[in-house]
Amino acid sequence: MEDIIKDWGYLALFLYSFGGGFVGLVVASVLSFTGTGDLNLYICMLVAGTSNFIGDQFLFYMARTNKKYAKETMRKYGRKVALAHLWMRKYGSPVVFIQKYIYGIKTLIPLAMGLTKYSFKKFTIYNAIAAALWAVVVGYASYILGEAILTYADEYKYYGVAIILLIVFTVSYYLRKI
Repeated sequence: MEDIIKDWGYLALFLYSFGGGFVGLVVASVLSFTGTGDLNLYICMLVAGTSNFIGDQFLFYMARTNKKYAKETMRKYGRKVALAHLWMRKYGSPVVFIQKYIYGIKTLIPLAMGLTKYSFKKFTIYNAIAAALWAVVVGYASYILGEAILTYADEYKYYGVAIILLIVFTVSYYLRKI
């Protein structure tokens, strides 16, 4: 397993972070805490942040250049798209920072912003700062909590799986209602 992580860890993190990457960055940061030398925290944050930035740029650009396809894609997420538009009106540019941490909205904000007349240059600047901040906050927090996460994961692994499943189902249920 260690060889797989050493050989493919950064690539897997890059690919996973292209669509969000929160869990991938947490896992990579905790693995870098173990000190086995397979993953480096700073490289993990750089890889995840870069991939997250590129992924959101891709979504924004896709919506900007192919509005018909973006609208069709977003049609099935009607309430979430409406929520994204409300947040864009209410918070303006800082919504680029907020969306990095909210599951279910993360991919819709760049698409929704791409459909508007929002400046591509402005989005790029905010997205770069937000992706870097996201990678540092999530990566470093996970690294700092690495010992606690590993201890509790080993001692309470079955309870942890049940709690994680409960959280995932609860969040999924709530987000479907939006």
